[in-house]
Amino acid sequence: MKAKGFISEFRDFISRGNVMDMAVGVLIGGAFSSIVKSLTEDVISPVLGLFGGMNFDQLSVNILGEVTLNYGKFITAVINFLLMALIIFLMLKGLNALQAKAAKLAHLEAEKEDFPAEPTVQTCPYCLMEIPFGAVRCGHCTSELIRTPDKE
Repeated sequence: MKAKGFISEFRDFISRGNVMDMAVGVLIGGAFSSIVKSLTEDVISPVLGLFGGMNFDQLSVNILGEVTLNYGKFITAVINFLLMALIIFLMLKGLNALQAKAAKLAHLEAEKEDFPAEPTVQTCPYCLMEIPFGAVRCGHCTSELIRTPDKE
């Protein structure tokens, strides 16, 4: 009985929208990371290598015998990270701007709903029937209506 409850609880957890969104985000992030890595290693490093005379990620220093310090690969990884951070920052900045616009529109719509529309009907004080707003005589009982200054 406990296993059934656990499986059902796990199924509910997995089928939640935010878990699925997160999974899709991780998959897209992995694919996007490989694109940024390729951009850094295949485009930016060779262009920077024009100034150094060799491919940027091949820069290294021999310390002792076969021990080498591959600082070019480290610098490439740092550039990769900075590009990824910049792109994510720009995406989030754009998303925040869209959310702010949506919130502003929602606020304006809420304000619009707070103010009732101009009345189109009024009640006759004599027969209590609805008549058009601004009428000077009731169409039902033909009584002459008293005009008050606030309704003019």
